[in-house]
Amino acid sequence: MYLKDKKILIGITGSIAAYKIADLVRRLTEQQAQVRVVMTQAAMQFITPLTMQAVSGHKVYTDLLDAEAEAAMGHIELARWADIVLIAPASADFMARLTHGLADDLLSTLCLATTAPIAIAPAMNQQMWKAPATQANCQTLQQRGVHFFGPASGLQACGEDGLGRMLEPFDIIDCLHQHFTSQILAGKHIVITAGPTREDIDPVRFISNRSSGKMGYAIAKAAQLSGANVTLVSGQTCLSKPPKVNTIDVYSAQDMYESVMQYIEQADIFIATAAVADYQPKQQATQKIKKTQEAMSIELSKTTDILASVGHMQNKPFVVGFAAETNNVEAYAKDKMVRKNLDMIAANLVGVENAGFESDHNALTVYWPDGQQVLPHCTKTELAHHLIKVIAQRYEQSK
Repeated sequence: MYLKDKKILIGITGSIAAYKIADLVRRLTEQQAQVRVVMTQAAMQFITPLTMQAVSGHKVYTDLLDAEAEAAMGHIELARWADIVLIAPASADFMARLTHGLADDLLSTLCLATTAPIAIAPAMNQQMWKAPATQANCQTLQQRGVHFFGPASGLQACGEDGLGRMLEPFDIIDCLHQHFTSQILAGKHIVITAGPTREDIDPVRFISNRSSGKMGYAIAKAAQLSGANVTLVSGQTCLSKPPKVNTIDVYSAQDMYESVMQYIEQADIFIATAAVADYQPKQQATQKIKKTQEAMSIELSKTTDILASVGHMQNKPFVVGFAAETNNVEAYAKDKMVRKNLDMIAANLVGVENAGFESDHNALTVYWPDGQQVLPHCTKTELAHHLIKVIAQRYEQSK
């Protein structure tokens, strides 16, 4: 867990987005981060200190001069405690006050007193975000080294649509992951496949599988956050495209093969998480097949093996395969690694509760020719960060 034991001080300012911070704090504590919360007077109009105390498990700080704090200077204690100060949501008013160095409440004062990095997650009306004064403040804060997490674009509480929404809690956590992890794959080009392929039987029917693409998308996001230039070749999924990732949408196994081959020569690492169909109908009906017979058969032919094709390239990248098995996981995975000339393979058991296809959780055992490592059962987002770290280590050792 990259956020384990990290000391995260969250400052909540006056914005309707404040209600989302309860979920953010809960998610951070689940990742074993140490979280403390500071609230402005305006923030308490939207969410109560009692709520934040309940989800954080700690006292919530609201007063500049705290009689219970050491020397009654809570802002100094908190400023020294934090590994990062995260202002979320950050209102236009607070951004302006931070820009001009005001120190008339606890949050603004500790921002001046801390030596920890400061990050802000803006939340405001789209016109307020675009206002010249706000943009000037944003530029000044960035020049001083303040990190900006967002804002995002979308429908706002006022009914308008545009840039100014606070990032969702899981996006903020991704930003924190990026802050606390080194750019272990900086400058590397990674090609990743994800999701299922579809092989048409007729114009309305196709052969496919249960892959949701969640693991591949999580790996693409984790790789991008680790500094890599990522190309994601994706089958049909219901997932949103990962930000800052070049996503190529494909349909069939042949489509995926052609897209991978288009980018693979420039790749340093290839990660094949897609559940590619092994077979396709030998002939596709041009019209819908009618139910006129008691039984019917469909002749199938093999699809092109994308992973083996890349694994046996003369100047191949570092190749990572996936093996989703229902039994004999280790034996099948190791055999696949040898047959397809892989540098590493990540194996998991499917068909079990709360793991594998369609689930938000998974567990992996990663094998390479002279070793292995077990990655624990956790969310696919967290698992992706663990896997990218292992891949980066093995890639460097291979060089």
